[in-house]
Amino acid sequence: MKTPTFSARTAVVIGAGIAAAAAIVPALATPGSGFTPTSLSSGLFAALDVKADKTDKWDLFLKTEDRSTIAVDRLTVVPGGQSGWHTHAGVTLVTVTDGEVMWYDGENPLCTFATYRKGDGFVEPANHVHLVKNVSGSNAELIAIQMRPVGTSPRIDANKPTNCSA
Repeated sequence: MKTPTFSARTAVVIGAGIAAAAAIVPALATPGSGFTPTSLSSGLFAALDVKADKTDKWDLFLKTEDRSTIAVDRLTVVPGGQSGWHTHAGVTLVTVTDGEVMWYDGENPLCTFATYRKGDGFVEPANHVHLVKNVSGSNAELIAIQMRPVGTSPRIDANKPTNCSA
């Protein structure tokens, strides 16, 4: 059997084709920098059907159809640090325990942001592209409680939305 050979011209044409294909592929996910997660705990839960008795105007219903991972992480963000664009397969409840961060909403056509300071809490909805950034001059610390389907990653990298400059 004869081994096929390629001419220099063929190699250049193939190389040019690969370069052209790479140029039209969107940018890959943006990695975080100066953003350090530390796992504090993680547990597996059976399907949940929990209701808290109504107290005045406050009510709580929590229902899942399948098993869940519930994890708690401490997140440290240095000045100028950011999470990179990402999503989560489940809901994440975040409390700022020190410092100040900006939460950018990549799903909003205007790429809006909100500022959260020590003592503030916010929710990161499931499958919602976002970025967290420390724009202050000192470290920011956050505690994140994440509820997600068993077997899913705690973080899903996402491409930078074209509507965002952050």
